[in-house]
Amino acid sequence: MPISPSSSAQAAREIVAHRLRDLRRTAGLTVSELASRCGWHHAKTSRIENARTAPTATDIRRWCEACGMADAADALISQSLHAESLYTEWRTQVRAGLRALQGSEPRLFQDSGHFRVYSSTLVPGLLQTEGYAAGVLAISARFRDVPVDDSVEAARARVERSRIIHEPGRRFVFVVEESALRSQVCPGDAMAAQLGYLLTAGALPQVSLGIIPMSVSDRGQWPRETFHVYDDRLVSVELVSARVRITQASEIALYLRAFEQLRGMAVYGADARGLILRAIEALH
Repeated sequence: MPISPSSSAQAAREIVAHRLRDLRRTAGLTVSELASRCGWHHAKTSRIENARTAPTATDIRRWCEACGMADAADALISQSLHAESLYTEWRTQVRAGLRALQGSEPRLFQDSGHFRVYSSTLVPGLLQTEGYAAGVLAISARFRDVPVDDSVEAARARVERSRIIHEPGRRFVFVVEESALRSQVCPGDAMAAQLGYLLTAGALPQVSLGIIPMSVSDRGQWPRETFHVYDDRLVSVELVSARVRITQASEIALYLRAFEQLRGMAVYGADARGLILRAIEALH
């Protein structure tokens, strides 16, 4: 079972916190003595050591200098930045609007050759039509109280980004729960167009589209949170409150294992098209 993304991010923070605590103890300093040397309240030292507050780069440098271990600062700063990058709050990401979010990681897409996507709730972003994407993003804008609802422009940008599936030399493997085909997040005509596009996209030679039937028996994996695997180097997990980036090899291996089990429960080809056609028929 994959480790909880939020737990994974917290664990990364705790590694830094414990290392800083060890430095203090090795230096023979109390919490109050270290705080005095660093020029802050002793409560801040406790919050950092218990991973309740993330230290800044300046905090880490002061801490290491106070412990007589200035040379340890750079490595700890790097670890801390990595820990905080794992857990990026959505409210921070959407401040510039939803359209800007669509192009927030251009290098990640361009530098990846093998995309594996599991979605339990929606048609994956790389397979979304403009009408469907506009419906999804409008819901997101309302829920997150985005200052300016630019969901229409964001949908257009998402579709533009999705053109990557037509570029040569890449491989896309999608596994989608059948229930995602039945969740009508946009008007009926746009939903029908989206499902129709899945029939076309699923036939592309570089695309593998598997649908896990709702009627599948003896599941080896229950429906999981939506996640994307970029090559074998990064997993991106979408939560209600945040997007979590996982880069630890052991955790990536767990997600790959879960993905393969989910993929094994899916149907492909004519069987997958049959499920999509039945979802279209259900709209009428």
